[in-house]
Amino acid sequence: MKTKTLKKNKVNVVTLGCSKNLFDSEVMMAQLKANKFEVEHEAQQDDSEIVIINTCGFIDNAKQESIDTILRYADAKSEGLVDKVYVTGCLSERYKDDLKNEIPEVDGYFGTRDLPRLLKTLKADYKKELIGERLLTTPSHFAYFKIAEGCDRPCAFCAIPLMRGKHVSTPIEQLVNNAKSLADKGVKELMLIAQDLTYYGLDIYKKRNLAELLDKLADVNGIDWIRLHYAFPSGFPMDILDVMKERDNVCNYLDMPLQHGSTKMLKAMKRGITREKTEDLVHKIREKVPGIALRTTLISGFPGETEADFQEMYDWVERTRFERLGIFTYSHEENTSAYALEDDVPAEIKQSRADQIMELQSGISHELNQQKIGQTYKVLFDKAEGDYFIGRTEFDSPEVDNEVLVKINEANHVRIGDFANVKITSADHYDLYGNVITK
Repeated sequence: MKTKTLKKNKVNVVTLGCSKNLFDSEVMMAQLKANKFEVEHEAQQDDSEIVIINTCGFIDNAKQESIDTILRYADAKSEGLVDKVYVTGCLSERYKDDLKNEIPEVDGYFGTRDLPRLLKTLKADYKKELIGERLLTTPSHFAYFKIAEGCDRPCAFCAIPLMRGKHVSTPIEQLVNNAKSLADKGVKELMLIAQDLTYYGLDIYKKRNLAELLDKLADVNGIDWIRLHYAFPSGFPMDILDVMKERDNVCNYLDMPLQHGSTKMLKAMKRGITREKTEDLVHKIREKVPGIALRTTLISGFPGETEADFQEMYDWVERTRFERLGIFTYSHEENTSAYALEDDVPAEIKQSRADQIMELQSGISHELNQQKIGQTYKVLFDKAEGDYFIGRTEFDSPEVDNEVLVKINEANHVRIGDFANVKITSADHYDLYGNVITK
């Protein structure tokens, strides 16, 4: 028996996991809205008739969060708080049969490429004329911009090809039209995402074509910043750095997950690169684009990682002084090639090594931030919290990187979604503080 009145045809979309999942949710929401559904993203009011959970299946913590969320809404359905619960995304793609058996209360499970089938289940049409249209869940001035789906890389630790399939690039013309549409709606910053940006174009143009895409996106009126996420180091297309140098609206920023600083570990991970070649690549990138902010992510505790391997990674991080860095503990994922290896590094050792790397990085970040005091930067303001306007420089991506905090007062008045020049007056490990410079 229902305990409350539910809004018919109201859908609550809940997104877990990465920015690529968020992008998919935005596409789904645009389709639902076009089919006359009332759609909310992670609704505050529990009055939706239908809940769609877009899950993550990447590593243990993310999988557990997805399962917990499904169980929560399955219970809500049992209590009459929602009518229908549907599950889509990576976890559902990977474990559909297991989930059906374990949580039968869910009304339907769908994979990462099943949007038309999900819509059909809801008695809605998949509207091809809406390809490229999304309901943005981010602040209206920036958007994640997916240029390809899937991945052809053989990384030993990664299950994403199982969930997302082979690499498929979106044609340049379509992406340019999508960018123009976003710019018309007030989007100023595009964050390019894919499982591997550097592979872009190989399938449809028979060459790595990210540089041409960047150049064409940089021509779109209204797009002030273009940011690159998830570049692969092996076979890195150096010509994108030429575009970065030549085009003012391509940020001097590159997110390139390198995963480890030991050649032995990189070989075990099937990364197709050595530590020496990685060091050479980082040197060349910095030489070509002075002042570039390099973000990377690493893995601690991959099978077989010894104390000596870890020390090699630690020393490499210390030498390289990445502007931005994060680290994950290794997650032993079935159906990956690493699953055949013994997960022989204890969890507490994995975590201890990750903590040591982050402590080192905190010190590096603090030193680099101190050098910015007295400098003036162009800052895009994302939000206001407490006593501060909070923004970012071109060297920072939302949620994961440094922020610039400006005290809210008459002298510092800015509008959310606008740019302003900020002179940095102080800095801590991960944040900069400053004042707006008026012309």
